[in-house]
Amino acid sequence: MRDFIFPVTLMFLMESNTEERKEEMTLDEQAWTELQQRLGYSDEDLAKFKANPRNARVLSKAAYLTSKTIVAEVVHSHGCNSRHKVGDKIYLDGSGNLISKLCPGRMCIYAVASLRPAVLAVNELVFAGVDPNEMAFNRVGCSDVGVECGGWGRIVMEVRVEDRTK
Repeated sequence: MRDFIFPVTLMFLMESNTEERKEEMTLDEQAWTELQQRLGYSDEDLAKFKANPRNARVLSKAAYLTSKTIVAEVVHSHGCNSRHKVGDKIYLDGSGNLISKLCPGRMCIYAVASLRPAVLAVNELVFAGVDPNEMAFNRVGCSDVGVECGGWGRIVMEVRVEDRTK
């Protein structure tokens, strides 16, 4: 089993619902069973989860998200106490989990926390069927305001989505 989203052994059955929609996918029972096991759901929990049509729609994008890596690259750094520098990259899987073996050995919690809205935007764009690299506002900054405004330092990161290669 992979450690992101849930096992890629998900099997999807193609089912066209309307012509306006792109290919809509439904999950087969094996996929639901694997999800139930991964999340530790009881049968009752799974029934509640399945009753929400949004969940199947979101899960139908799982295969796409497992093939992607979210990359946050430092494009500005001045006075960073954690010593993040331009060119440093923080890597996350499609679900927003850090891929620590690819990240700098030292990561500032304030820099990592600033990625939350961008990762949410990436996922929402994917769920809507839009290329996440079309995000208009793809830069985030740590919460330190920088020495110019009474803080210590500041970094800015640009977020993009790449095909998973590592």
